[in-house]
Amino acid sequence: MKKAIVFLVIVSLVASLFAQAASESAADSKKVDTLSITFVPSRDTDDIVVATKPLEGLLKDQLAKEGWTVDNVKILVGTSYETAGEALDAGTTDLAFIPAGTYVQYEDGADVILTALRYGKSINSDDPKEWNSNEPITNSDELVVGYRSLIYSGITEKGKALAAKVNNGEELTWDELNACSWGVASTTSSAGYIYPSIWLYERYGKTVADLDHAVQAGYAAAFAGLASGMYDVIVCYADGRQDYESKWMSEWGRPNTIWEDMDVIGVTDFIMNDTISASEASEKMTPEFISALQEAFIEIAKTEEGKKVISIYNHEGYQVANDSDYDAARTVQTLFKN
Repeated sequence: MKKAIVFLVIVSLVASLFAQAASESAADSKKVDTLSITFVPSRDTDDIVVATKPLEGLLKDQLAKEGWTVDNVKILVGTSYETAGEALDAGTTDLAFIPAGTYVQYEDGADVILTALRYGKSINSDDPKEWNSNEPITNSDELVVGYRSLIYSGITEKGKALAAKVNNGEELTWDELNACSWGVASTTSSAGYIYPSIWLYERYGKTVADLDHAVQAGYAAAFAGLASGMYDVIVCYADGRQDYESKWMSEWGRPNTIWEDMDVIGVTDFIMNDTISASEASEKMTPEFISALQEAFIEIAKTEEGKKVISIYNHEGYQVANDSDYDAARTVQTLFKN
């Protein structure tokens, strides 16, 4: 009898130890030491760093509610769109906020997990005159998964001449556009390079790469350059003027408002919104953790503090992404490469 009791006690202890080990193993599997997130420099880098700092605590707290322990959240800002894509490809960042064009460019090393939602605009027309005659542009109350890129002219003599022709219903020529100084974004930027290139190609059989006076610059630098007369034309998402309206006069010294000084001279096709994409090379990005991250970002975007963080990119929320939603972007990318 005593031997039987001893045996049962031993079995119970062994079972308890196995259960504890299994529990600890499960806990360890839901623990991440450092989660790194890279943002693209589509806004001023310092502004991005300040705006996204609270995301560190918000994300840790929200993931904890889902049973995940993340010790550190590391926020990075890439020097270009390409560096963000390359970081995903190499696994040196776990997540990245990147445009559709950048995702498609680096999709062999990345998985799209969320699509950003933005408010639409008060104008959604192919005709630049519609944008110019209904200023200032405001946000609509409809959340959408895509947007357009706009080609803008500025305060220079060449810029004003382009705007006058467009507003008079006249067609612009390639020679007129090519004679201008352009501020553009990096080559994987949907709004700042790819879609403006498609716009040029459809009309003139040319792309941004064929322009004689195109300079790569971040959007803030492009708007500042337009305000100073450095550029005659810039390209940006619609409507970037809302984001730089206050700086136009207060920091860049313009006597007129941005709506008075800038005109739209071209409107591109529809572009899918930004993505949150995960690195395929990162061992942390398991299906279980990705699911938790999707839920976390969706919930964070519903809070007031979360809305402040994601407003730096004009994001209003997120929805789980479908890879097939980016087929049109793939088609554009293929056309662009060809």
